[in-house]
Amino acid sequence: MHVFGLTGGIASGKSTVSRMLRELGARVLDADVIAREVVEPGTPGLQSIRERFPGVVGPDGRLDRVKLGAHIFADPAERAALNAIVHPQVRAAFMEKLAALEAEGITHAVYDVPLLIETGLHTAMEGVAVVWVPREVQKARLMVRDGLDAQAAEARLAAQLSLDDKRQHATWVIDNSGAPEATRPQVEAVWRAMLAHG
Repeated sequence: MHVFGLTGGIASGKSTVSRMLRELGARVLDADVIAREVVEPGTPGLQSIRERFPGVVGPDGRLDRVKLGAHIFADPAERAALNAIVHPQVRAAFMEKLAALEAEGITHAVYDVPLLIETGLHTAMEGVAVVWVPREVQKARLMVRDGLDAQAAEARLAAQLSLDDKRQHATWVIDNSGAPEATRPQVEAVWRAMLAHG
């Protein structure tokens, strides 16, 4: 199985690129979706979170993300405790999904991970596509998308590894600063390059 990473930054257009890859026939595994699945009611992941963070599971038996967020955002040690629960669960679920794709005869998959480079996962990929836009474009899109002022947008951007830093680790850079019509041929070229592996 040939596995490639896809990453970007907030308001860079990674989900647009992910959708284009799917339209081209790529099997894309989304780390955010998997992370939600491993904390669904009845999962060992949710049980572990319930034990470690009392009061974050609502009366409906589902994770209350707002309450959990209040626990972890201000405290790096609490965030690390959550990651220690969730990351191994996500990894196990990812490996299961890969095995299922392999059983289907799929030979190439894309793993869409926002923090691919920050977590060091990029080193396990056969190639990495980084969705890139200039910082000013990213900031402007973020302000429009989330209704933020310049200062709030800047704070969100500062909390992430910059796209310029991420592109240092890229096998392919997809420049998404223009219209979708300009992005699509780049995505097609990247998918062809991925399929050429193996």
